[in-house]
Amino acid sequence: MTSVLIEEQAARVSATRRGLVVLLLAVALALASVASIVLGSQRIGIDEVWLGLTTGEGDHGAIVQGMRIPRTVIGLAVGAALGIAGALIQGFTRNPLADPGILGVNAGASLGVTIGVAFFGVSAASGYIWFSFAGAIIATVLVYLIGSAGRTAPDPMRMTLSGVALGAVMGGVVAAIGLLNPEVFNTMRSWNAGSLSALTPDVYTVLPFLALGLVLAFCLAPSLNALALGDDLATALGSRVVLTRVLSIVAVTLLCGAATAAAGPIAFVGLMVPHAVRWFVGPHQGWILLGTLLAAPLLLLTADVVGRLVLTTGELPVSVVTALIGAPVLIALVRRRKVSGL
Repeated sequence: MTSVLIEEQAARVSATRRGLVVLLLAVALALASVASIVLGSQRIGIDEVWLGLTTGEGDHGAIVQGMRIPRTVIGLAVGAALGIAGALIQGFTRNPLADPGILGVNAGASLGVTIGVAFFGVSAASGYIWFSFAGAIIATVLVYLIGSAGRTAPDPMRMTLSGVALGAVMGGVVAAIGLLNPEVFNTMRSWNAGSLSALTPDVYTVLPFLALGLVLAFCLAPSLNALALGDDLATALGSRVVLTRVLSIVAVTLLCGAATAAAGPIAFVGLMVPHAVRWFVGPHQGWILLGTLLAAPLLLLTADVVGRLVLTTGELPVSVVTALIGAPVLIALVRRRKVSGL
């Protein structure tokens, strides 16, 4: 009966509508990418941007090729990673209000990086990433174990509460280390704010890990569709439930660990984007992942551009802008009588 209901719900969303949504998101993402290269806190004319883009000469060339293009690439990669990680967590926990921030995954990655900087002298993204992975997987496993304690399947409410509590504890430890060691605070100030501007030459070392996580996520889409029917039905349909959850945790760790190492902790992207995409494309995980792959970097790049332009001097970190957008969205989701199903 449950499978029939889900198939009927999915059938209501036509292939034409899904295709149109994906097309519009792709066009909007292309425009946001162009805006990210053209617009910035330092005003540069279109002709100068083009000259810097094609020749790379002079100050404008250094700004465009040395700062804005890498920043755009990282924005695309980090946005996709956070959005897909949120979609995976919502899928394998069957909790539509789960995301890497609420479940403490980002906080775990941040704590890992903080420990690496404070006690092991790490100072580059190539070193950040391993500590970020360690923190992310520890947080993910702890929240999952607490949420599923004494049950055959994880309880969404228990996982959310344990994630919020664990994230608060880890955030407190990060703050304490920063206060006790001012050098760590100064080293991580820009990164810890959650910004795409804190780029280093070796930050591209995170991109292979992001790509691997994305490929694994899309490979899991059919199994997540089966998992949405419940563990018993998924098993009856031939899905390996435990393996699906383990691989989902691996993918989330790769995505959140690499994204946090590259840009710092950024909240709400993994919560609101997959949920919003689900409204338009239905409960099919493949379409949710595809829409999220486009919509999440669109949100992050748009927030980054807004952060560059909103102040007359300096700029707002992208995490501040996404939080200003995400908090009202979260309130609206909580106030809904019936959250859209998975």
